[in-house]
Amino acid sequence: MRRNSASFRLQIEKLRRGGGGRRDRQIYAYGATTMLALGLVLNTFGIGLFCWAIFVLAVYALPFFVALSIGMTAFQNGAGVVGALLAGTAGGALTLAFGQAAVAITRSLTLRIAIATAFAIPAAVAGYHVVFAGSQIGVPSLAWRELFACLGAVCIAVTSWTRLIVLVEARPFEPDGVVESPS
Repeated sequence: MRRNSASFRLQIEKLRRGGGGRRDRQIYAYGATTMLALGLVLNTFGIGLFCWAIFVLAVYALPFFVALSIGMTAFQNGAGVVGALLAGTAGGALTLAFGQAAVAITRSLTLRIAIATAFAIPAAVAGYHVVFAGSQIGVPSLAWRELFACLGAVCIAVTSWTRLIVLVEARPFEPDGVVESPS
């Protein structure tokens, strides 16, 4: 019996000697583990980029709405695609430039608040809809979605307001329109 088992081992060793090579017993993290980690990292960066873009673009909601309205009106009146794009872009750029210049130049606090509010309200509406649409992905309750959307609208409106007001330089208080020069 021993002789048969020894010859059997020799036959198996002869069969193994081909191109199999050495079996690597070390475990490498390929496939699902790497894709899971990479997916989590990329999703985190993607969500962060999306939130950053929402807050950066919040101040441009009113100029975008104006540009869209001018462009659609121009297109419907026969300006063509290129003419509508040019008219809309010019209208949006002028709206932004005039709004920022008016806030920076005017001395009336009431007028500044009115201009900043005109920029903040469309940003709040856009922020509400973006956050409401984004919250539909992971929030099943309608009440919580509404709450998140309202909080997002407030945050984005405040961001738009502060980005517009930042352009205003600090001026001394002028009770009678006369500023004394400090010596």
